[in-house]
Amino acid sequence: MNIEYKSCKNLPCDQLYRLFFAVGWVKENQATQEIKTTQEMMDHFNIGFLNSTFVFSAWDGDTLVGCVRVLSDLHFRSVIYDFAVLPQYQRRGIGTELLKRCRSACRDSEWLVQTDTARIFYEKNGFQINNDDFLTIPCKWFS
Repeated sequence: MNIEYKSCKNLPCDQLYRLFFAVGWVKENQATQEIKTTQEMMDHFNIGFLNSTFVFSAWDGDTLVGCVRVLSDLHFRSVIYDFAVLPQYQRRGIGTELLKRCRSACRDSEWLVQTDTARIFYEKNGFQINNDDFLTIPCKWFS
């Protein structure tokens, strides 16, 4: 397995959709709704990525196998969104590498992520539970 990591916001909508579907974020019934709505959604499926501060992705050849996007003020706070790795590629260090790339982009920032299913993964990667519903890495300016 030779995974290539990229920093590119313009991820292909069809591959991004397949990744989200594979991890359960797109439900079967959404994919079969009215054609016009589905096509409009597919044409703009990467809009959140295009408008994010950072986007990191993992590729196996021409196949998108993982991605993460970050919204950040580039100094105090950075929030992780839409972090996904194809199930058959999980537990191979791809997610950890994507998180490392995020944190390297804003080393001193407080990092936030909201999750209910991947809490253990984030804790293993340095995030801590706080009093909010976010796991965080404290910002050096506010700790």
